[in-house]
Amino acid sequence: MKALVQRVTHAKITVESPPYEASIANGLCVFLGVEERDDQNIATWIAKKLANLRVFRDDQGKMNCSVLDKHGEILLISQFTLAGDCSKGNRPSFIRAAKPEIAEPLVTMVGELLQTEHKVSVKTGIFGAMMNIELNNDGPVTLLLERS
Repeated sequence: MKALVQRVTHAKITVESPPYEASIANGLCVFLGVEERDDQNIATWIAKKLANLRVFRDDQGKMNCSVLDKHGEILLISQFTLAGDCSKGNRPSFIRAAKPEIAEPLVTMVGELLQTEHKVSVKTGIFGAMMNIELNNDGPVTLLLERS
C-alpha cells in the first residue's frame, strides 16, 4: 500500500458524474494506492500512521504535531496509479495494482479506521470515478508512505 500524503491548507475533490464534491480545510490530502498483496493489517498500519504522522508545525515552527493535534481533516482519495511501475519502457505497468474487489474494501477500511479508532474527520473521493482534485500544498510538505 502506498499513500502519497500532502499537508494542505485546502483540498477539494469534484466528480462530474455522478455529481459529487467534498472538501477540507487544514489537514492532509492522501492519495492511497492499494497493491495486490495488501491486506487488513497494512490498512490498519496506514490509518494509524496517517492519524499520528507529525507533519504540522508546533509553537516553535517544528514539524511536531499530527492531524489529530491540529484538529485537521483528511481528504482520502483512492489512486491505483500509485501502484504503477515505470521502470521499463515509457508506459506504466499497473500489474501490481489490486483488483477493485480487493482495493475498494481496503480503502474504505482505512477511512473508517481513521474516523472510528483515531477520531479524524475524513472526506473521501468516489472509488473508480474520474475525479478532479484541487489543493493548496502547505510548505510544501509531501511524503510517500509505503508498506507491503
